[in-house]
Amino acid sequence: MDFSTPARAQRFLPEVSAFVRDELQPVELDVLRDGFTASAGRLRALRDKVKAMGYWAPHMPEELGGMQLGLVDHALMSEALGHSVLGHYVFGCPAPDAGNMEILHKFGSEAQKERWLAPLVAGEMRSCFSMTEPEHAGSNPTRMSCSARREGDHYVINGHKWFTTAADGSDFAIVMAVTDPQGDAYRQASMIIVPTNTPGFDLVRNIPIMGDAGEAWASHGEIQYRDVRVPVDNLLGQEHAAFAIAQERLGPGRIHHCMRWLGICERALDMMCRRAAERDMGEGKPLASKQIVQAWIAESRAAINASRLSVLQAAWKIENEGFYAAREEISLIKFFVAEVMMKVIDRAIQVHGALGITSDTILSWYYAHERGSRIYDGPDEVHKMVVARRMLKAYAKGGGK
Repeated sequence: MDFSTPARAQRFLPEVSAFVRDELQPVELDVLRDGFTASAGRLRALRDKVKAMGYWAPHMPEELGGMQLGLVDHALMSEALGHSVLGHYVFGCPAPDAGNMEILHKFGSEAQKERWLAPLVAGEMRSCFSMTEPEHAGSNPTRMSCSARREGDHYVINGHKWFTTAADGSDFAIVMAVTDPQGDAYRQASMIIVPTNTPGFDLVRNIPIMGDAGEAWASHGEIQYRDVRVPVDNLLGQEHAAFAIAQERLGPGRIHHCMRWLGICERALDMMCRRAAERDMGEGKPLASKQIVQAWIAESRAAINASRLSVLQAAWKIENEGFYAAREEISLIKFFVAEVMMKVIDRAIQVHGALGITSDTILSWYYAHERGSRIYDGPDEVHKMVVARRMLKAYAKGGGK
């Protein structure tokens, strides 16, 4: 087995990591305090610097202005960007835009690519992905009430969505809506592009996350679709194929998320170690002299290393064998890395004491806003059941490995 960092990643990672450390980390608390709207000029200038460096949109093809990284290289890029809340946004690969770019590139018509994909990749537009509904358990995505009724050359969409990330200020949404209620459970819904200025598209609110509603890209919207009429040309891919398209989006997306979480882990661990080394407990003894703190640091290091190897192996398998072959690995990393991240953040806060729960460091923001990692894209419990059921099939009739 070759555990070395790929040659291309070895070239770009030092410069990317230095940019995140020197340009993004010093300003991120100001941006979070002032808001993304007030910080638009500062963020635009940072994005221009990234473009000039040649690191813009790492996941997209070169002909569209991206770096055209493979999944393993992009996973390593994602970890480096995860060291700052602003990393993915400033480098042109934030969720949900990154996933929307990928499915538009793969399934969009030429007209859709010209109107929506090109400006999205260029950073001239923002988008959102409208799937989750408050009336139905997100752990069963086949249950959906939002409908798109065909009327001549238009779809008429009615429904209620929430946790539509970055809806505030987005130019368009990709909406999952039922187009064939009598069809097979996985062939009922379609994906439809809806410009957010279409009559009937109502952003009800930005949902407060542990008291913080956020704004612009850093927000989660609740949306009512009331007789929203869009041309049938806005259908993305084939009719009734939304779930197949969503799987194309979710596989790489979970790799991106998990590696971003590992970037957060590394940041939190670094902060934990610095605080432990610097905090004087009296008589010249630092907090780092306490064995329980030493244990937290060692256990965090081991868990992060194990997580990274698991995620990179899953990325390698997707890249070489396809998403279907790697679905067990994807479920494993989804719940495992999320749990590791929350544990490392919690330890870092504990080591910082009262300072850790203030907004004077990034830790409290991570604690509030990353707790959802164990819920979105399938709650931990669902992924654990999926893996266990698949493993137990071999033992059902007295068999085994």
